[in-house]
Amino acid sequence: MLPPLNALRAFEAAARHGGYIDAADELCVTRGAVSRHVKLLEEHLGVALFRRNHRGVELTQAGQALLPELTDAFAQIGRATQKVSTAANELRIICPPGLSIRWLFPRLQGFREQHPDIHVRLTTEFYGDRGFDPAEHDVGISLEHWPGRSSTIKALFLFPMSLVPACAPALLDHGAPLSGPSDLARHPLLHESAKREDWATWVESFGVDGIDVQTGEVFPNLDMATKAAVLGAGVAMVDPLLCAEELESGLLVCPFPDMVCGTQYGGYALIAAQEAWDVPKVRAFRNWAVEHAPKPAVG
Repeated sequence: MLPPLNALRAFEAAARHGGYIDAADELCVTRGAVSRHVKLLEEHLGVALFRRNHRGVELTQAGQALLPELTDAFAQIGRATQKVSTAANELRIICPPGLSIRWLFPRLQGFREQHPDIHVRLTTEFYGDRGFDPAEHDVGISLEHWPGRSSTIKALFLFPMSLVPACAPALLDHGAPLSGPSDLARHPLLHESAKREDWATWVESFGVDGIDVQTGEVFPNLDMATKAAVLGAGVAMVDPLLCAEELESGLLVCPFPDMVCGTQYGGYALIAAQEAWDVPKVRAFRNWAVEHAPKPAVG
């Protein structure tokens, strides 16, 4: 049977300070309370821990053996409780680079201001082959119907993902003219990933002939492919919501603006483990994300 915790704490403080007065100040109790706790511990252990003399107290051999063990144990408890407390207030978010730069990061300061008690840690990288790992992140932003996702992961739709070809105006003014979508084959294709699924999805959706989706430059993410298109390097498959700034400013134009399609993966969604779904910090971010999700243009 373990000794009373308060008695252990009183002894450790008194032994470390070399007396009851400073220990009482540290523990915010009276000197008499510290003395009583120490006596209770000595009775429980059946051994004297202090020798009392006219100068105060000094540790016995048993007390000297016990002190470092208790000091280390209380230090471990302190570290463990601090770690748990920090984890409760730390929100670990993972979001792919393009989506982070073009939607999440510019708005994230607003969430921090609304919830100053929540410490946000954002990871801007792809999920890789392992997919979303709840042990490493509390929430993620991903595609709604990503293949192979565990049934223990919940997804909340935020906004649609759409695809439409876009390029710099100069590419159309000085390059090969476009009389129809098949003429896009005359320009370099820009892909946001090595899988080249962006162009393949669009070509299949509209039954466009003559475009070899295996050609063209490959970039690590949407943001880089879009930047290359702005520089006139070719035609990128962009998301009108995420690339609204370039489209509205005229840096990019859509030669076939009515030919917009979705993807097999659905829209963008917030994901989290089922057991974490209603944890206060996750719920706060979930509500905020829904409120600030971009709204598609009507009409």
